[in-house]
Amino acid sequence: MLTFLAAVFFLLITPGPGVLSIAGVGSGFGRPAGLRYLIGLFLGTNMVALAVVSGLAAVVFSIPIVRDALMWASGAYLLYLALKIAFSGTRIAFIHSERPPGILGGLALQAINPKAYAVNTALFTGFGFWPESLMTETVLKFLMINAIWIPVHLAWLAAGIYLHRLDLNERTHFAINVGMALSMLMVVVLAVLAEL
Repeated sequence: MLTFLAAVFFLLITPGPGVLSIAGVGSGFGRPAGLRYLIGLFLGTNMVALAVVSGLAAVVFSIPIVRDALMWASGAYLLYLALKIAFSGTRIAFIHSERPPGILGGLALQAINPKAYAVNTALFTGFGFWPESLMTETVLKFLMINAIWIPVHLAWLAAGIYLHRLDLNERTHFAINVGMALSMLMVVVLAVLAEL
């Protein structure tokens, strides 16, 4: 069980679209927007976990055209989200960034987030610790994953909010947001390259 908990922590703390985007939303739009987005990410990650546990994700991803369409949709949405974060609070924004991504934005990200599927598949199909009952193990895994997921994502949000509250000049704030957006896109590029 300790191995499972360590795996959850390290898989969730490492930068992926979810944690990078929550930090970006916190930095670009502040706490209220960040908390709304966090709720969407939370609901979305649990929906992905349910899809993995039920086998629905395996069925959907076994169809090449659907898998490819989801990968392209993921890339397009993450590019849009990265640009929204990068240009939040700047005068040169070409995306209307006055409306941050909310609950639906978080749900949408997790639904097409390749890391969410990979992490949940690894956690729910491996690291067995309750051989007497798969149902008990699955429920315990949901509880433990969420017990770590919530503080990890709150910490990333807090980091973004801290950057938002710093009295940085517009150019520095813009550079930080662009850096977060590029990091998020790099994760997506790596996921796409891994698929190829």
